[in-house]
Amino acid sequence: MDIAAIIDRCERLYRDLDLSHVHEWKQRTGGKAIGHMPVYVPREIIHAAGMLPVGIMGGGDDIEIIRGDAYFQSYICHIPRSTVELGLAGKFDVLDGMLFPAICDVIRNLSGMWQMMFPGKLVKYLDFPQTFNEVGRAFHRFEMAELALALETLSGIAATPERLNRAIALYNDNRRALAELYDLRAEHPQQVPTAELYLLLRAGNVLEVAEHTALVRAYMQQARRRQRALHDNVRVVVTGLFCEQPPLSMVRAMENSGCYIVDDDWVLGARYLLRDIPVGPRPLEAIADAYMTDTVATATRYVDGDDKGGYLVDQVRRRRAEGVIFAAASFCDPALLDRPMGQKALAEAGIPHTAFTYSENTGQVQVIKEQAGTFADSIKLWGAAA
Repeated sequence: MDIAAIIDRCERLYRDLDLSHVHEWKQRTGGKAIGHMPVYVPREIIHAAGMLPVGIMGGGDDIEIIRGDAYFQSYICHIPRSTVELGLAGKFDVLDGMLFPAICDVIRNLSGMWQMMFPGKLVKYLDFPQTFNEVGRAFHRFEMAELALALETLSGIAATPERLNRAIALYNDNRRALAELYDLRAEHPQQVPTAELYLLLRAGNVLEVAEHTALVRAYMQQARRRQRALHDNVRVVVTGLFCEQPPLSMVRAMENSGCYIVDDDWVLGARYLLRDIPVGPRPLEAIADAYMTDTVATATRYVDGDDKGGYLVDQVRRRRAEGVIFAAASFCDPALLDRPMGQKALAEAGIPHTAFTYSENTGQVQVIKEQAGTFADSIKLWGAAA
């Protein structure tokens, strides 16, 4: 399969709001499928219980919101409304349950609404510790054990240590492949267009993990061989997109504005862990402990005394970026409340930055492209944002 065929397949999966691939997987395997909202869910446990993890990231710009607007206020982000719209339209009937990680109060409320709307399905809110000591570690281990029990009860398949270790190995391999993909783009951004990388990430929401890993590696093998001209673009890090995802049109617009995006935080749940989870005699504890010690810095993960913005500065330097674009979903409290601390750290480090907000069905693509282009030009001319 050549690059064009790989990306065409990924875009079809991205546009498939009916989850046709999940239907096919269930018919082929007889297994169950569990949906999960963005940021972080331990997919290893879902896999070990014999089920397919399915990442749910709203409807993008391919759905009109009608009924979903009746469930949430207009002054919150867009993703919960489109998720409700898709659920009420029957698009998620193929899912046997939904997991809602602790992203913000809106997603917490969405989990309660989901229980009322779909009483016959497994619905579980995943709380995460806010104290990263032994008390928090014990709490998180208990939460992961509760999750494993709920999934085992639903699937009828025990998440044994052997099955958990196999799942850990598969997801470790997937994260290594994605890290290699990000490294390749940072080194040769002209050979890995960001829109293609984004579609590859989104394909991992529905593909079985080993299949997704193979697809990513097949893409990289060919991307290394193709020759594309290197343009005089500015290298930027894009941050703030960890939950509600940008529409593909916005990703392409930013990429065509004179910017090479060399790092970002979209589809962050697939790359939340910084290192491999160790395989061993207590895999469930290893999964829980990995969250406590080896995860990225994000607005949804509080660490007492954490150097807010320090991770972002390190990210810029590691990727040899020339600036940062803060791109948060409209009304996203975690991202917007975190932004001033990130901007302060960048200012102190002398790193140019700019900011805008968007929604998953944004109609402001041209405005965003112009702002990103102006930012890139200002760095070329003066080495700082205008």
